[in-house]
Amino acid sequence: MTKLEAILLVAGVADAGLLIAIFAWSILFPRRRLWPPAHSIDWSAVIAWLLTVAVFVLTIALGILGWGEIGLPGWVRWGIGLPLVLAGNAVVWAGVARIGMKATSGAKAELVTTGLYRYSRNPQYVADMAILVGFVLVTSAWFAIPVAAAGVLALAVAPFAEEPWLKQSYGEDFETYRSSTRRYF
Repeated sequence: MTKLEAILLVAGVADAGLLIAIFAWSILFPRRRLWPPAHSIDWSAVIAWLLTVAVFVLTIALGILGWGEIGLPGWVRWGIGLPLVLAGNAVVWAGVARIGMKATSGAKAELVTTGLYRYSRNPQYVADMAILVGFVLVTSAWFAIPVAAAGVLALAVAPFAEEPWLKQSYGEDFETYRSSTRRYF
């Protein structure tokens, strides 16, 4: 491990840890939540976005630095990893197009239960998880794994921070939706 890889690895895991802490705070103290933000333009939204983007950037950087060191076969890297990255991006951006950037950033908007949201209450989080796993497979780099895994964990925790707010914001409509649609798949 080079010094740069060590720095990026620590930064990436710490970054995802901060995201998890933000979500955990919001789960434990919903009246003083940090996510979703209380206002559409809020410091907590900016911080959450920066931390999320940093997880992706650091996973990619570690993947590039350690390119191919695991030695995964090409069919795994390009046959599974690349489709995960591409499909994940397609789903994320389709979700953004459907609910809008403000709602993606935690602002209150219309409760969407159609399209991708008919199959999953959190298709964008699931797709982001797929992108991180896909990057690890494509790059086949050891040190990308802990950062991507911590990022996947943070993305898996995020809905638990959002759901009390969704229930409060949308009431029975959200409860009906929640009871008929899975959280992830």
